[in-house]
Amino acid sequence: MNARLADKRIVICAGSGGVGKTTTSAALAMGLAAQGKRVAVVTIDPARRLANALGLDDLGNEPRLIDPSRLAGHGIEVRGELWAMMLDPKRTFDELIERLAPDERAREEVVGNRIYQQLSSAVAGSQEFTAVAKLYELDRSGRFDVLVLDTPPSRNALDFLDAPERLTGFFEGRALRVFLAPTGLAARVMGAGTGVVSAVLKRLTGVDLLEDLGVFFRALGGMIDGFKERAAGVKALLRDEGTAFVVVTSPEREPVEEAIFFAGKLRDAGMPFGGLVVNRVHPLDGGPPEADVAALATALGDARLAAKVARTYAEERALAERDHAAIGHLCEQTGERAPIVIPQLDGDVHDVDGLVAIHAHLFAE
Repeated sequence: MNARLADKRIVICAGSGGVGKTTTSAALAMGLAAQGKRVAVVTIDPARRLANALGLDDLGNEPRLIDPSRLAGHGIEVRGELWAMMLDPKRTFDELIERLAPDERAREEVVGNRIYQQLSSAVAGSQEFTAVAKLYELDRSGRFDVLVLDTPPSRNALDFLDAPERLTGFFEGRALRVFLAPTGLAARVMGAGTGVVSAVLKRLTGVDLLEDLGVFFRALGGMIDGFKERAAGVKALLRDEGTAFVVVTSPEREPVEEAIFFAGKLRDAGMPFGGLVVNRVHPLDGGPPEADVAALATALGDARLAAKVARTYAEERALAERDHAAIGHLCEQTGERAPIVIPQLDGDVHDVDGLVAIHAHLFAE
């Protein structure tokens, strides 16, 4: 990854869920910090044991420095700084409103509004826009040399790439313009004719829904330009030469096909492709196609045990041949000539030693 990530300030790890994006992101960030850089990794939901190993159990929505003592004595020297945070999508969306609100009154009207509280939870729940919005804010702050983003798990990775366009489309959409127009739907909703309906709803539910709706959209109207400007900035960041998308996959069929699809969409959209990482690979080691059961029985002194060993060897070799074919398919379809292959480890990566083992493959000479 040294050559691939040279001069990059944004590294986005993308791919389907369950392929090791979080551990790859953390190991990439560790490797860049070992080179003397100030690096922040923005993760979505790390495995709890891994989070505890790095001291992430009480992190908020801002990066915190990983205690260097947690990284010492594990076979890697971190000459720079490694920072980490776990994204809080709802808090990120609230912070965006706070920045874009023209004044304190407008901010309070939106953040305290019941309609906004429901809507922001729904928007933040998708995580795609809030993740890249946080990345945009951290990049603009200038606090870090490199930012590494562990993208949200998603069935459709394009949700992440399309997030700025979807937000812009919402604010430029005809429905919202009609609602915000002085004589539009908002005016009619809040008109005198709705007084009886509003009173009945308020008496039944205790919530003045129509009033909340009108206040929310009136306050939101003053932030539309800010939202559109932010979405344009996010879109430009994703296409910037200082950004690199690292597609992470495993050799199984569905993740492979999703990686191929995503790499193609990156290429079609003109976004910078930084490489392909294939996790949990069973390597072909050059051994014989089949185990010699007779020789094993002699060596082990147990024919039944020899048969079990031979069967296990055959199963492992079948997996290795499958993975070898999958990598060939990936290379053919994506144009990636030298994917970074990380072998299947003995167990899940849940501590610093596991990250160091992944790092050794990512940054091997």
